Amino acid sequence: MVRNGGVESPSPRPRIHQTHPHDTPLFQSTVSQTNLRRFNYWILVFRLSAFCFSLSAAVFMLTTNAADSSDSPRWYHFGAFRFVFTANSIVAVYSSFQIGASVWEIYSGCTVFPEFSQVWFDFGHDQVFAYLLLSAGAAGTELARQLRGVATCTANNAFCIQSDIAVALGFAGFLSILVSSLLSGFRVVCFVINDSRFVH
Repeated sequence: MVRNGGVESPSPRPRIHQTHPHDTPLFQSTVSQTNLRRFNYWILVFRLSAFCFSLSAAVFMLTTNAADSSDSPRWYHFGAFRFVFTANSIVAVYSSFQIGASVWEIYSGCTVFPEFSQVWFDFGHDQVFAYLLLSAGAAGTELARQLRGVATCTANNAFCIQSDIAVALGFAGFLSILVSSLLSGFRVVCFVINDSRFVH
């Protein structure tokens, strides 16, 4: 209003209406939910890749047969290869559960377990299974290197090639679950700081 001779007249410049105090938090909440969903999509991608790599490693190791003769080597003849098969099978099962949990969280907006339990469950298990795959891959790599130095790979080259592929797929699964562990660790930090699994 402009006072002109004691009479108030409308101001030529329109006022900017102030946003309602509850509008900004609502907008921030909408943006936060969008970012959270995008973040969960990334987690789902790495969960899915960990499942595919680990399952493939287990299948390759399970089907590693050099020949039909009874005296030909089998993967279960070697403790390190049994370790590779078992570790990748466990991670494949765990990853399948996490894929379901990620899909549920994306479409429902809530976690399977209470939020506090979910973020620590994800981070703790990601850490354990990442170290499990790393240990199995290291054991399998060392055994594969030793087999290259003896007659086993000379007489049964297909056995060694397929076991090498299984070990390599296991390492790929390790990298996938390692990234998942970093993402779940970020959720833990956000929960500790903001009491929420993502940044507001």
